[in-house]
Amino acid sequence: MKEKESAPSRQASWTPPPGSWASSAARRRNMQAIRSRDTKPEHLIRKLVHARGLRYRVAAKPIPALRRTADMVFGPAKVAVFIDGCYWHGCPDHYVPPKTNSGYWSEKVARNISRDLDTNQRLTEAGWLVLRFWEHEPAGECAAQIAAEVEKRRSQIRRNGKNR
Repeated sequence: MKEKESAPSRQASWTPPPGSWASSAARRRNMQAIRSRDTKPEHLIRKLVHARGLRYRVAAKPIPALRRTADMVFGPAKVAVFIDGCYWHGCPDHYVPPKTNSGYWSEKVARNISRDLDTNQRLTEAGWLVLRFWEHEPAGECAAQIAAEVEKRRSQIRRNGKNR
């Protein structure tokens, strides 16, 4: 049986790839491990909404032509739900600018905020209801609001359908 060769220290010989945002190999590994979907807050809210009997699509595009993905999509009711991370979306209560490579990360968060506002506008113009929640908000309250809004939209659809 072959003995494992000891790996040379990656930290000592690591150089960032061209155009990299990473200030170190450890930072790069850490940032690459951050999930963009199926986070704990998303999972908990989805579980509570599902327990209320509501069904939805996960990580789906509300409008196929729009390159934006909502965390939960209720298609016929036209409700798009986003659970935003405090750091990545600039929560006014919890966002703390980074100390390392702050120019890059602050600009990235600013772009995310701008894109969120643009997404809200585009979806609203297309007749969608956009619900946004911060990851720190109580999951039960988020689920209750989602359920109430989806049921309200569904009942409007049923009423309008009966009147035709």
